[in-house]
Amino acid sequence: MSVDPVLAAVDAGLEQSLERLFALLRIPSISTDPAYDADCKAAADWLVEELAALGFDASRRDTPGKPMVVAHHRAEGPKMLFYGHYDVQPVDPLKLWHRDPFDPEVQDTPSGKVIRARGASDDKGQLMTFLEAFRAWKSVHGTLPGNITLLFEGEEESGSPSLVPFLKANRDELAADIALVCDTGMFDQKTPAICTMLRGLVATEFTVHGPNRDLHSGMYGGPAMNPIRALTRILAELHDDAGRVTIPGFYDGVEPVANAVRAAWDGLDFDGEAFLADVGLSIPAGEKGHSVLEQIWARPTAEINGIWGGYTGAGFKTVLPAEANAKVSFRLVGKQDPAKITAAFEQFLRDRLPGDCRLEFHAKDGAGATVMPTDRPEFERARRALSPEWENDAVFTGGGGSIPIVGHFREILGTDSILIGFGLDNDNIHSPNEKYDLKSFHHGIRSWVRVIDALRKA
Repeated sequence: MSVDPVLAAVDAGLEQSLERLFALLRIPSISTDPAYDADCKAAADWLVEELAALGFDASRRDTPGKPMVVAHHRAEGPKMLFYGHYDVQPVDPLKLWHRDPFDPEVQDTPSGKVIRARGASDDKGQLMTFLEAFRAWKSVHGTLPGNITLLFEGEEESGSPSLVPFLKANRDELAADIALVCDTGMFDQKTPAICTMLRGLVATEFTVHGPNRDLHSGMYGGPAMNPIRALTRILAELHDDAGRVTIPGFYDGVEPVANAVRAAWDGLDFDGEAFLADVGLSIPAGEKGHSVLEQIWARPTAEINGIWGGYTGAGFKTVLPAEANAKVSFRLVGKQDPAKITAAFEQFLRDRLPGDCRLEFHAKDGAGATVMPTDRPEFERARRALSPEWENDAVFTGGGGSIPIVGHFREILGTDSILIGFGLDNDNIHSPNEKYDLKSFHHGIRSWVRVIDALRKA
């Protein structure tokens, strides 16, 4: 079966593909807000209907949270599991949007045409590149291309509370030879990427308690311990002057980047100064001795995500607060153990807590880093299949964020994942005026035709 007529069918049907994407984008499937529960179900039902029309055995699987969508096309050959999510982030602040976030539109911009809507890039536009590739294939060859399972979830943007139980309950049904995840991005507008490294994540929140009530600073300022003072002093010790994290044992399990990987990264046209300049910064603040790219992809971090306490309203109130609070998260690499990092940070705080203060500490379940086995032949076949569709050859990259589904697929299903996405850094995901380049959508569909063809023959 040739891919050339399938690629021609993708081109000929692009306008209809856009219409279907727009129909999905118009559904405000915001998973974190219960007010949109019915819309999340509507999005799941819409996908089931589309998949069934393509010939998949498709169903909506209800969970204690938002529904899963599962579809199968059983055939000979390696089983490919495709994953995406149909839920989206809230749109607040709405006043910063230039148009209704659920009224999609193709717009002209200085860098080309873009699809503007909430979920255009994260992840409905990406998810639909799968479906439209399958659609074009079937329109030409009369059947779907291989042994395929699709899993689309509706809680990715709200922590995926139903995902792990669902995977465990349906382990045998969902197990596959390889998983394909379309929730990542290009290296740049001309260079497709396969993400092969993801950092893990630990999220913590703690409160430093001091006096038994808020105090007047004129009466108690000086002799009374101020919890904000205690908290900020502790957090100031979290990094040394070289940007290294000072928690004992923090770097256990951190491995150096392999020479071959470092050489490949050095060959990428990445400008660290321009990367920082784009957000109004100029000085790398991470560990000295590591490039900006390495700091993002291959080094662990400790970041203070929020601090609050005392009076923060209008005007001024001379108060010594009874408590101070902070949120601190850690991005993990290599073999760093999330449980050990959590315990070490809690001990770090307790060791520095002054007298007359009490610590209340909470942590979410963490996830370790994931490194893909790029020596598996599927990775190179996918990279070679991607390359002809873009100006530059596809590259293997790292990822600074965390995609927990990849770890869950490995731990629960025993399945490795190939992460291919067509988003760009300027897509404004999670922000007002989210967009997805029309080129990303169009050539993303064409790319999946090529990748599916390369993998179904394995």
